[in-house]
Amino acid sequence: MKRLLVLLLSGCAAFVSCGVTALYDWGGGGNVSNYERLAYKDYKTQTPEAVCKLLCLYEKMLTNPGGSRRMPPPGICAEYGYLLLLPGTADIFEKNATPAQRKMFPVTDDYDELFRKMGKEMLQHEIELYPESKVFIGPLIRKLAQ
Repeated sequence: MKRLLVLLLSGCAAFVSCGVTALYDWGGGGNVSNYERLAYKDYKTQTPEAVCKLLCLYEKMLTNPGGSRRMPPPGICAEYGYLLLLPGTADIFEKNATPAQRKMFPVTDDYDELFRKMGKEMLQHEIELYPESKVFIGPLIRKLAQ
């Protein structure tokens, strides 16, 4: 009887684990996601091309969220907003983005203004999606408003 119970429980565990999907999509890419590679592994040596790729990856993660929750992972909107608001990001994008990367954003002559607007919106969106982030993001938004 014990053997049958152990076998039954093992079979149930194996069956249940086969259907598990990730809550969020972190950019795919096998063992190391594109997000991990662009945001963390290459962080200290961010090239202009890597910044453009990271901006586009964030945009893709927001417009086409994967995972079972179908929403951006926690912190992504805040990181995206922060990157958009960093001095020089708009200039880097304007000078180095490929035509395909430019298509991911609204057509504009002033990326600095666009990125400032989008950056503030992304910080606010992080709070909307994850209200617990208000403790960290709220003071940043207030400082930007000054």
